[in-house]
Amino acid sequence: MQSVARSVTDLIYLKLADIGPSLNTVGDGDFEPQLARSWSFEDSVTISFELDPDARWEDGTQVTAQDVAFTFDFYTDTLVASPIASLLESIDSVSVRDSRTAVFHFSHAYTEQFYDATHGIRILPAHVLSSIPREEVGSHPITSAPVGNGPYRLSSWSRGESLELVADSEFFLGAPPIERIVWRFAADETALVTMLLADEADIAEAVLGPENLDRIAEAPHLHLVPYPVPVYGYVGFNLAEPGSPETPHHLFAHRDLRRALAMGVDRQAIVDGALGGNGTVPVGPTGRVVWIWSDDIAQIPFDTMQARAELNRLGWADADGDGTLERNGDPLEFGLLVPTSSGARRRAAVIFQAFLGRVGVSVRIEELEFNAFMERATAGRFDAVFGAFALDPSPRGIQQLWTTSGIGDGNWGRYSNDEFDQLVDAAIAADNRSDAERLWHQALGTINEDAAAIWIFEPQLSAVVNNRFENVTVRADQWAANLWQWRITGND
Repeated sequence: MQSVARSVTDLIYLKLADIGPSLNTVGDGDFEPQLARSWSFEDSVTISFELDPDARWEDGTQVTAQDVAFTFDFYTDTLVASPIASLLESIDSVSVRDSRTAVFHFSHAYTEQFYDATHGIRILPAHVLSSIPREEVGSHPITSAPVGNGPYRLSSWSRGESLELVADSEFFLGAPPIERIVWRFAADETALVTMLLADEADIAEAVLGPENLDRIAEAPHLHLVPYPVPVYGYVGFNLAEPGSPETPHHLFAHRDLRRALAMGVDRQAIVDGALGGNGTVPVGPTGRVVWIWSDDIAQIPFDTMQARAELNRLGWADADGDGTLERNGDPLEFGLLVPTSSGARRRAAVIFQAFLGRVGVSVRIEELEFNAFMERATAGRFDAVFGAFALDPSPRGIQQLWTTSGIGDGNWGRYSNDEFDQLVDAAIAADNRSDAERLWHQALGTINEDAAAIWIFEPQLSAVVNNRFENVTVRADQWAANLWQWRITGND
């Protein structure tokens, strides 16, 4: 659902500039104009944007620099509680030079200034939203009737069933060739594949699982469009007792135990078995398309014998011969939360369970419907969780998900390491790519050595597209980013 929300939002609201297909977030060289037709680094802490004079809101009002300044103020207002507010902390202010020029002022120079000024900020209509109290925006009817500036307009929305967009024939960057886009929501991946095969759906963001991919590949009216994606699946350990955040977990508060468990899991075998080989083993909490990726980052190796030896050293032994290690009469066992909505994670969990079973660890797979899964995960009511995060192209998301500052937010397992936190902060603040890359690699090495989680897989996704579409491009971080430029074969 979050993916759909982002795709729809990006077709209704534009940014000043959008990231290019390389997903390079350092500097501005790979960004493409949207509402801004040009920009300039006036000095190391000042970027000015000149808006396209033809940009309009759907009610005909011109998009102005006042809208840009209003949007920044809106996103950073604590009453709005925007999830990206923390990513804008290095922007001191946005000023209006004239109706077409907005100026961003930064507190310091760093590698991803331009990215912060553009990627997460969808420009909002000041003339529509300024009269609405900030604390009421989330529940205001405007959320169901947005006034956008992008290539599409919201036509209808039946929550949980379907959503329809219609093209703006007067869109300033050119009328979209596809006049109408309808999102329908499938109950699960099996239902989705059935709709595609029956020609009841034209496009799917992704289909996983060898059996489903084989079925799609055999359909004469469909084809697969493989693309890398900054998503990783992981088994995260809760370092606190479930539901008791101040109490260290009886198992996972111990670093050496976490490391021993990591040694017992053959992650490549899980990629092969759960994804049919359509993926890679992550080097940490990041993706291959993110610019900090390096195959040289230190990993805990798969070594069943060493894992068993480490567990024995920690006092765990199979005293009764039942195959499960015990210590002081307590078996070495834990529960693993898995969402029923993810076929890939369900398959991977079974293989994960089997590998740890070989070293004497009993894993209880606890499958939950997605909403129940998220409720328990975010509340910290689990031993271990099979999570998956879709990252922005910037590695900065690691800060929200794995540092101490993310506890209570994305850091469900309450991992905390001062050295890791300091390395992440320094990497974000670095003013050149070389230093930033070095610091990010050190940070990833640190969290890997701590075994805060076991990074299981990064999938190679495949979008499914009906053969009647042409000019099809799929961007790794946002598959629908260029959907407004797709065409239907034979249509001008």
